[in-house]
Amino acid sequence: MFLKIIAPVKQVPESGNVKINPETGTIIRAGVESVVNPLDLYALEAALLLRERYGAEITALSMGPPQAMRALREAAAMGCDRATLVSDRLFSGSDTLATSCTLARAVRKLGPFDLIVTGERATDGDTAQVGPGIAAWLDIPVLTYVSKITEISGIPGGTGMSIRAERLSGEGYEMVCAELPCLITVVKEIGPPRLPTLKGKIRSMEMDIPVLNAESLELDRELLGLNGSPTRVVKIDTPRITRGGKLLRVRDNESLDAVLDELIAFLGSKGIL
Repeated sequence: MFLKIIAPVKQVPESGNVKINPETGTIIRAGVESVVNPLDLYALEAALLLRERYGAEITALSMGPPQAMRALREAAAMGCDRATLVSDRLFSGSDTLATSCTLARAVRKLGPFDLIVTGERATDGDTAQVGPGIAAWLDIPVLTYVSKITEISGIPGGTGMSIRAERLSGEGYEMVCAELPCLITVVKEIGPPRLPTLKGKIRSMEMDIPVLNAESLELDRELLGLNGSPTRVVKIDTPRITRGGKLLRVRDNESLDAVLDELIAFLGSKGIL
């Protein structure tokens, strides 16, 4: 068996550097240190495990500005065979609908595939919508929150190929099955991501990574960027902590007794003790 797997990855701002444009409601990415979306690393690990088990060609795919090339080279350093960047100024400001539409068209451009593996969500938008959105545009099945891939059976490129997986749910775990081609989103339980190797890093720097733009994807401009994004952020607020608090410090045995007395009194006033 030999699978063709596509692994979309996203470059996101480091958690402490997320800034929002107050006028457009979009994330400011220029001049901000970025990393590969941490949850996408688990998707890459899932794809690499499948390659070790069944044999596969893995293509990393990313949509973003030119600096997103770094995310693709990191994916290549981990072991991906190929990589493609989807980049164009016309894609700027895309919401999850426009993003999934653009990525789905890029997937079709890459040719036949058996499986798309994504992280459950991105740490910047935190919507978990792009993966299922890609599946919707491609009209293929989707399995979300996959914690373990049990089996892939059938003949690649033929009919009757299927995937069996364990899915994390609110009540526990579910055993699910879908025909291929399909898309899955994975959770951390799929396995810890491996580190890039020195050989992989050297190979990734030498890899030729093609860039697909709006023209090469032959997409209607009304489906791109802000034009193709029906989602509008109408207001942005910074969370405020309104609860008061009292800091009690213990410096010696005497202050310890005083702190304990005050804590017991507080818990008693709340009906806890």
